[in-house]
Order: sequence, then structure tokens, then C-alpha cells
Amino acid sequence: MAQTDKKFFENLTGAGKAIAVLTSGGDAQGMNAAVRAVVRMGIYVGAKVYFVHEGYQGMVDGGDNIKEATWESVSSMLQMGGTVIGSARCKDFRTREGRLKAAHNLVQRGITNLCVIGGDGSLTGANLFREEWSGLLAELVQQGLIDEEASQKYSALHIVGMVGSIDNDFCGTDMTIGTDSALHRIIEVVDAIMTTAQSHQRTFVLEVMGRHCGYLALVSALACGADWVLIPEMPPEDGWEEKMCQKLSATRSRGSRLNIIIVAEGAIDRHGKAITSSIVKDLVVQRLGFDTRVTILGHVQRGGTPSAFDRILASRMGVEAVLALLETTANTAACVVSLCGNQSVRLPLMECVQMTQEVQKAMDGKRFEEAVRLRGRCVSYALFVTCGVANYFLSFDCSFLYNTVFLLTKAEFDKKIHNFNVAVLNVGAPAAGMNAAVRSAVRVGISEGHKMFAVSDGFEGFYKGQIKEIKWADVGGWTGQGGSLLGTKRTLPAKHIDKIAEQMRKYNINALLMIGGFEAILGIMELLAARGTYEELCVPMVMVPATVSNNVPGSDLSIGADTALNAITDTCDRIKQSASGTKRRVFIIETMGGYCGYLASVGGLAAGADAAYIFEEPFDIRDLQSNVEHLTEKMKTGIQRGLVLRNENSNENYTTDFIYQLYSEEGRGVFDCRKNVLGHMQQGGAPSPFDRNFGTKIAAKAMQWITKKLNESYRKEDSACLLGMRRRAMVFQPVVQLKDETDFVHRIPKEQWWLKLRPLMKILAKYKTSYDISDSGQLEHVVLRRPKESEAMAAI
Repeated sequence: MAQTDKKFFENLTGAGKAIAVLTSGGDAQGMNAAVRAVVRMGIYVGAKVYFVHEGYQGMVDGGDNIKEATWESVSSMLQMGGTVIGSARCKDFRTREGRLKAAHNLVQRGITNLCVIGGDGSLTGANLFREEWSGLLAELVQQGLIDEEASQKYSALHIVGMVGSIDNDFCGTDMTIGTDSALHRIIEVVDAIMTTAQSHQRTFVLEVMGRHCGYLALVSALACGADWVLIPEMPPEDGWEEKMCQKLSATRSRGSRLNIIIVAEGAIDRHGKAITSSIVKDLVVQRLGFDTRVTILGHVQRGGTPSAFDRILASRMGVEAVLALLETTANTAACVVSLCGNQSVRLPLMECVQMTQEVQKAMDGKRFEEAVRLRGRCVSYALFVTCGVANYFLSFDCSFLYNTVFLLTKAEFDKKIHNFNVAVLNVGAPAAGMNAAVRSAVRVGISEGHKMFAVSDGFEGFYKGQIKEIKWADVGGWTGQGGSLLGTKRTLPAKHIDKIAEQMRKYNINALLMIGGFEAILGIMELLAARGTYEELCVPMVMVPATVSNNVPGSDLSIGADTALNAITDTCDRIKQSASGTKRRVFIIETMGGYCGYLASVGGLAAGADAAYIFEEPFDIRDLQSNVEHLTEKMKTGIQRGLVLRNENSNENYTTDFIYQLYSEEGRGVFDCRKNVLGHMQQGGAPSPFDRNFGTKIAAKAMQWITKKLNESYRKEDSACLLGMRRRAMVFQPVVQLKDETDFVHRIPKEQWWLKLRPLMKILAKYKTSYDISDSGQLEHVVLRRPKESEAMAAI
């Protein structure tokens, strides 16, 4: 888009407008972040913003339930779970009389813009309210409660929705607010349970939420390597009981000391009969005699602090919702702000609601394949749940479900003819989720008939011959482990190409899968350049990005970055909490990332930072002084804490120590300072649910690509590719095409999508800034279509 065609939000104004924000239905982590974003963005553009406490009930009751919000009133909300402004079921609003009272309460305050955060029922109610608005105003005039002038002035009600639901059951968005946090709660419990299950050789049956949608069950099963999963959209075939017991028994016979079965609360069989956790437990005890326990997670899944993903998602959606309200007209349909791949989009609210309702109708009619197709990108994962006896290739991508049940036992895998040898190695620094990617690649490769080889310690281990066959059982339990179990080093292959070629010849390696960061892309480029000399290197090669820095060209996201963001966010929460009750204090936090400012910028948005210093956005002493003055003014309003993040290589002169000393001196008498260098804690820890599943999915797709290429000519340019996420799609990109997109000196892509998020952090911290909204404003439509191979989505 040409510079002259760009659209900036500062050309929009909210002067004279009033916006009300409410949360309705069940609570979900991240709702407060959405409320905060709506309030601050609304105030920023000059509008009045009102809280509606207790959802629609508060709108009907009026009075103190509808209060004007201030900038300071949403401070410290970002990290809080639930919804601070309250939520309630409201029977009154379902009646016309109740909606008449609500309309009167809004008109009295001049509110004609409504931002609703809730599920499909809450959004349906909002749309009905909008459709009835003119009739409600006419009735209020007739009753003498408002005059004709008010009726004309407030003649149109504008509605924008955001979906808050841990179930991820709303069609039209890849992820709903709260889903990722719920997965965090589930995985925390499962990881803890696995240790006690191993100690006592127990089977655990875990029941998770999802009355009508099996997303939480399916994704948590993948994230923890569960033995079996039962979800409502895909009831098991008759005789599933025997197949499940065979699987559990086979797992134990191979030396495993535990079994994990995950059941969605709405799981049913093909005849519509409920499959409860207690039924599954009794089945295992009676048929196998295993010591079995049931754990029902219940409302713990709704609780706790929101994850980094949910904070960022909710903040982006909240800002987008205000922009939508500013741009709406009397003829604009009510819209819902959704996530499509890596972009915020606006969709007609009722198109999404109707499709969501059609899902339930299809399930009620036992048309399960149709139900999954209608889910669309609501559950946007292409997943291999490789469970030994039953290997489900489940693709919830866009509008269809692949359900191929291979029914291959462990013995049958061994008997299968190995057509090709594929080597897997980790390259660069360790990143959480690498092990999940290796596990997925190994098991998918074996299921497709390949012989899989593991290379220890990256290219260094490769040329030293640290290569051995890796089998199905060897990667059991890898999904939830951090770091790199294969070992990884930063060594590049160029100096050892001859020895690497020798090892490839020795082990007859037919394809390479590299999982790593910037060193991995440099490595694959060096191997590609040596093809003219070494015939052994003329094999399919694919790289999967895995680095906390998220600095790999060709991919918006990398395995490990989400875990690092959660580590930063959790630490910042604790650091800010340490200042609770003390005098005013500003914290200077140094993050990792090399020259890439992703962690500092996006972590700053998730943690509610006041500033984030990065290499990509040069700054000088005047900027530092301006930030100090901004924080000084902030402290005078009663806010007692400030947070400043600095990327480790943002500036060689303005170091963390320098900034700390500057802030300490200039803030003297107003606030004091503390500094923290987070260091390698950002690389450690158990991988987040997102990284586990992203690693599993992207490695599975990489192995599918390898299988396809092994049956084609090796010498094609596109036989050395990077698999990455670009905007809305997962795409394979020839490595040679990425050279022009790369700043090799600073080891970053020349263009980085997340730089567009930096203005959001500044706006929500009350800085005057420019914000490019050229990609916003287009009302799209919900379309059901079968995706192309290259368009399989990652839910972020």
C-alpha cells in the first residue's frame, strides 16, 4: 500500500460520543484486559466511556451500575482474572420491558455505542437490542420518559462484540478471549498429576470443560501426550471401549507407568449417550484392573491470571472494537472483532452467531462431520494425536475435519516398510516446545513409513557422527519438557560440510528436518550452497522456526516465543506486586532477544509497560527524558508503579544501567527505581500450551511436506524450505527467497509484523503516537471453504 493510501487512527475522533462496555455471561480470563483497552482507547480518542456493572442486569437496573470510567480506574486490571466490572445472567433483558428500561438508562447518559464482551447468547441479545432500538425510543417518547429531540439525537445504537469464552466455541474467530489461559490451568494440573501417576502406576481420567465444544479437551490432550481423548464433536465409533482398553494395556506393556485420558464434559457416543469421566473410570477398572482416579477440573479452568496470549489478544480486540465504533454508521451491521491467523478482523456478528448455532443443530441431529465443518476456524488446529493404537489425524482447519483412523499397533509400525531415512536435529539456542516438535516429527515420520534418526548437539553432533535411530517409544513424554533433549549448539555447518556429507552418506539420510532459530536458517543456506559439490546434500530440507527471540525471517511466530513471553509477563506481575503498598517506584527490566525487540515490545503490551526500548525503533536522550517526564506526571495522578522494558541490544550506549541511573536521578523526589535483568529464565521452564501445540502441528506439517518431496525431484529450488506462519496462513517458503528479507548483520527480518503493535502499548500508556489502521475497517464475511494445503492455520 502506498504511503498516501495509508489510514491513521488520529484522523478519527470520539469527541461527543459515549461508549459503554460490559461483560456478560460466563467470565473468562482476559476480559479485564479487553475492558481496559476499550476504556483507554475510548478516552484517548476523546469519547466518554462508561462501565456497565453486572452485565445486562446492570444496564436494566441503571443507577450506580452505569458509571463513567477514568484512565486510572482501569489501572492494575490487566493481570486480574475474571471480570472486575462483574457479569450476571439477566432474565429481565430477555423481555421487551427490560430492554426498554435499559434503553432509557443509556439515553439518559447519551450512550449510543455499546461494546459487549461475552458469548453467543450475550451477543445475540445485543443485536436484538440494536434492532429494536428505534422502536424502544419511540415507546420512551410516547411514555414521556424522553423528548423527541433526544430520540432524534440518539436515533442509532452501534454494537461491537468481543468473544469471551474459555471453550473457544464461537465460529468466526480462531481463538476466543480466555481459551489460552484455560489451557494453561489444565496443563498445570495435568503436569502435576503425571508425577503422582508415575509414582503409583495409576490411570487418571481428567474431565475438562466443553459442554458443546471439545477444543480444550483435544488441545490439552495433544499438549500433554494423553493416551485417549473424548470430545462431543467427534463421538467414537461403536466398540471404542475395547479399543481404548487395548491402547492403555499396550502402553503399560511397553513400560509406561501412567495413562492419561481426557474427557470433555459434553462427550457423547454415536447414539447421543453421555460418556462421563466416571463411566470411563469404571470401564478401565472393570476391564483392566488398573488403579484409576478421576479429577474434575471444574471452575479452576476459569480462574487465575490471564496468559500473555490472552492479554495481548484482548488488548488488540479492545482497541479494534473502539475503532469499529468510531467508523460505524447507521447502516453498518453489528460486528464482532475476531482473530484470523495473526490478524484482527471484523465479521458480521449475526453471521457468526448463526453459524455457531448451526453447529449445535448439527450435533443434535447427529450430523457430526457437518458440525465440525461448521466450526470453521473456531478450532483452528491441524493436529496429530499419535496415540499408538489409534492415530487420529484431526484437522479442524477452516471448514472441515480429516478423520483418518490408522489403527496401527506398535508392532505394526515396526513391520512397516521403511521407504526413506529422515534425520531431525535442533540448531541454535534451546527453546521451549522444541521437544514437542521433535516428538511430533518422529511419530509422524514413523507413521508414514520412514526410518527416523536423531542428531545430537546440532551440526556439531552431525559432523561428529552423533546420530542414532529414534523410535516411537523414545519420544514418549517429551511434549511437556523444556529445553532440548536432543541437545543443541550454535555451530554452523560450513567448516564441516565434508564430514556432514560423509555422515549423510554413511546413514543414507534422504531428508533433513531442522528445528531452530537464526543459526538454523544460516545452516540450511550453507548446506544449500554446497549442493553443487556434495551430491549427498541434494535432499529435501525443511526448517521449523524455534527461538525465544522470534527473529526468524519468513515466519511471524517461532516455537518458544510464547513461553518466553509468559515468563516475562509473570515476572513483571510479581515485580510490580512487590511495590504494592510502598512508595512510588519504576522498574527497569532487561529482556532477551538479541537485536530483535519482539519480547520487549509484545511483553510490554502484555505486562502493561510504560515504555519499551528496542533496536528497531532508535531512541536518544530526548526520548528518555520525555519518558521520565511522562512517568512523573503519571505518578502525580495516584498511580504508584511504572514499568519500562529494554531489549538487551537496543542501544550500545544507553545500557540498562545507564537508563536505571538516569531514571533514578531525574525521578528523585517523585519515584525511585529498581532494575532487573531477566536473563536465561526466559529460555527455561515447561513449554506453554501454545508452544506445545504449535510445535506439534508445524513439525507434523513439515514431515508431510518431506514425504511429498521425497517422491519428487530433490534438485528443485523449493526442496530447501522454511515452514512459517505468515499473517493468516502456514506457508512453505524456499530459503533462497528469504535472503532479500533478512538483515544478516543484526540477525533479524527486514520487516517485522509486531512493530505495528507498538503504538498500542504507547496508546494504552497514554503517549501521543501515530497508529496505522490501514488493515482495519474492512467488514469481512464468514466463508466456509476447504482450505488449500498451504493455508492450514495456526491458532495464535
